[in-house]
Formats: sequence, structure tokens, C-alpha cells
Amino acid sequence: MNGIAKLGPGDALIVVDVQNDFLPDGALGVPEGDAVVPVLNDCMRTFSEHQLPVYATRDWHPQGHCSFKEQGGPWPPHCLAGTSGASFAPDLSLPDAAKVVSKAETREADAYSGFQGTDLEADLRGRGVQRVVVGGLATDYCVLQTVLDARRLGFDVVVLEDAIRAVNAEPGDEERAVEQMREAGAQLTQSKALAA
Repeated sequence: MNGIAKLGPGDALIVVDVQNDFLPDGALGVPEGDAVVPVLNDCMRTFSEHQLPVYATRDWHPQGHCSFKEQGGPWPPHCLAGTSGASFAPDLSLPDAAKVVSKAETREADAYSGFQGTDLEADLRGRGVQRVVVGGLATDYCVLQTVLDARRLGFDVVVLEDAIRAVNAEPGDEERAVEQMREAGAQLTQSKALAA
């Protein structure tokens, strides 16, 4: 199990941005993005069975968000608050007790990290979480920045290699992101290790 301890008190799962607009047919589709859904469903089931917290981050953009090309940003409009594109993937089985964390809710500020401009850190600390397990979309943007922030804030981090997919806007972005996460002290493993 790569030295990764079994799940227990102090662990939480963070499911990053598994939203319709990031699925392959979405406005900002991630190649094979839908492949993370069944893996994350298994992980959420495991966490629920252990009565451990599950968080789900989401982009929740207003019209005219600064990340959109029309405003000079890099991306097409995506994940507009309240639209079907911003909804979680239909096959994603979020537990009833999952905490939804909305980010990038104002026009002026983008937020790749689930910690940026949200109460995620405070909520995790309030529940005594010391280690976060992370999967979702996309490896080279929101997963990467969420992992880097978690490490910067002092959390132990496990990244589920089979539950992340990359945009790869530039060739090699995925490999660079994985290396950055490793250098920051995150551990990478397969989801099946969680059930061990």
C-alpha cells in the first residue's frame, strides 16, 4: 500500500469539480473525464462506510466570469451557477452528508483550488481532519491547486491516480502536475489501496 495507512479518524475525501461541463461532451471537456466517476463512487462508498467526511468542490461561476475568453481569460464559458453544465455528473453518487464547496463565485476572482475563497479549511479543521484524499478534475488545474494548498496548509495528502484526468492544454501538463504534487509531499496511489 505504498506506506499509506488505512483509513481512519482524521481522514476526509475531496472530490474535485466532477461537473457536467468538465465531462468529455461538456463546454470544457476533460478527455476521459467521465472515467473518474465510478472510481470516486467506490471511494465515497468506502468513506461513508467508515463514517468519514466527503467534500465535493464545484466551479459556480457568474455570467461574465474573469476566466472566460470574452473577459480575457483562457477558457470558454463553463459551470455557470445554476445551469446543467455546473451540475455534478449525473452518475456521481454523492452521499447525502457530503459537503458541497462552491468556488469562483464572483466575476473578479478565479479559484482553481477548493480552498481559495471558501470555508473548506475551516470545515476540515473543525472536523479534526488531518489527511485528505483527493480525486477529480482536472489533474493539471483544480486537482493540482487543491493538493498544493492542502499541503501548504499542513494537511497530509493522498492523490488517487486512477481517479484524476488532465486537460493537457500543453503537452506534458499532466506529468508536470503529478511531479509538482509529489514534490509538495503528496502521496500518489491507486484507489483500491483505500479499501485495504
